[in-house]
Amino acid sequence: MHDEPQTRMRTRAGSPSPSSSSLTSPSSSPPSAGRAAAWFPGLLAVGLVLAALNLRPAIASLGALLEEVRDGLHMSGSVAGVLTSVPPLCFAVFGFAAPRLARRFGPGAVVFAGLVAITAGLLVRPFAGGTAGFLAASALALMGIAVSNVLMPVIVKRYFPDRVGTMTGLYSMAMALGTAGAAAATVPLTDVLGGGWRLGLGIWALLAAVALVPWAGLIRDRGEAAAPSGAMAGTDATAASARKGTGTASAAGTASVPAPASEAASVSGGGLWRSRTAWALACFFGLQATGAYITMGWMPQVFRDAGVPAGTAGLLLALTMVMGVPLAFVIPRAAARLRNQGPIVLVLGACGLTAYAGLYLAPAAGAWGWALLLGVSNCSFPLALTMIGMRSSTGAGVVRLSAFAQSTGYLLSIPGPLLVGVLYQRTGGWGLPIALMAALLVPQMVAGVVAGRDRTIEGETGMRD
Repeated sequence: MHDEPQTRMRTRAGSPSPSSSSLTSPSSSPPSAGRAAAWFPGLLAVGLVLAALNLRPAIASLGALLEEVRDGLHMSGSVAGVLTSVPPLCFAVFGFAAPRLARRFGPGAVVFAGLVAITAGLLVRPFAGGTAGFLAASALALMGIAVSNVLMPVIVKRYFPDRVGTMTGLYSMAMALGTAGAAAATVPLTDVLGGGWRLGLGIWALLAAVALVPWAGLIRDRGEAAAPSGAMAGTDATAASARKGTGTASAAGTASVPAPASEAASVSGGGLWRSRTAWALACFFGLQATGAYITMGWMPQVFRDAGVPAGTAGLLLALTMVMGVPLAFVIPRAAARLRNQGPIVLVLGACGLTAYAGLYLAPAAGAWGWALLLGVSNCSFPLALTMIGMRSSTGAGVVRLSAFAQSTGYLLSIPGPLLVGVLYQRTGGWGLPIALMAALLVPQMVAGVVAGRDRTIEGETGMRD
């Protein structure tokens, strides 16, 4: 749901979204408003893709070089487990702050700041003197990733309300591509550059720096995008009301338009704590995140311990991640057409169970097949993002549900990678860790089926639609 500054306009189903130029009338808007409406959606789409490309390389590149990092910093298996648990911890802690920051500064400004943090963290991390400094620099990068994680569905829902599945698929596909690229290229780049693991990790700061360009443009040109009668932003008065917390922020970091009555009601009426759908979605998100971070942090080591060369292990992880490129585009579109997403949840879970069984019985012999199936199973992430957009009927509801489901979910996922590291160190093998991974898929499937029902949080909590 979107606002029309000064005038409430009803939008027929299938009409252009408020981010399109058709909502800006030449007779009522200055010329700059028309130009802003023309370039804004395209620039925003480019910004979404580039930002999404940078939401996982900080993690996937570390997984590819985890053994070298452990040796270089003299880490035990338990400490490495802590390191692989840092991403969900940061995502949970800083994810809760994202809606408040977005209301105050605008989602676009927060995403830009997040990309700055990612760039700085990736530059500093490889050259930290010890484990503590490495963890601190990692946390800086992950802080930027966390706020962007939460705000991506918000921006899509607000500016592309009639293309939630398509746009979610687009940035999920970019996220998968960034993950796969980091997993596949980190080891070869390290070898080519001849600088050891430190340079191999630090090179990804360049990709993050590139992503700053479109977001800087969006923020710099916010005056053009904020035409008085356009749908992108409001007047100085509405910006002032947004600073008081009475409006919803724009995706370009511009002045905010007032929230419609229904969205204001959804903010003040009732809490997500009473919504079974919100809790189911948080559990589903958390359990799929557990599997994803175990995969990114430990899967190359599983293959290496089975006798697979380091470079091939990185390519296997890349295959797992690259499966998300086409499927992250297809699955959200398919899910958006279904009233109930439960069947998709079950298919993805079955692929994961088959992969873990293969890793337990024949990790090296069927390595490529298991990697492929794990990649299919990991597409629960774009499915979860799509369901966040579908389980609320208002933009403000999506903001709250995104923050709740992702932050709560990431809190739930923290023990998983750590426990895998402890079990690996204590047992010296992968039997128990793999059994744990498979066992966690069962409640994930149950929670996903509940979250996939055709419900909204507004309907469950009594909040006005």
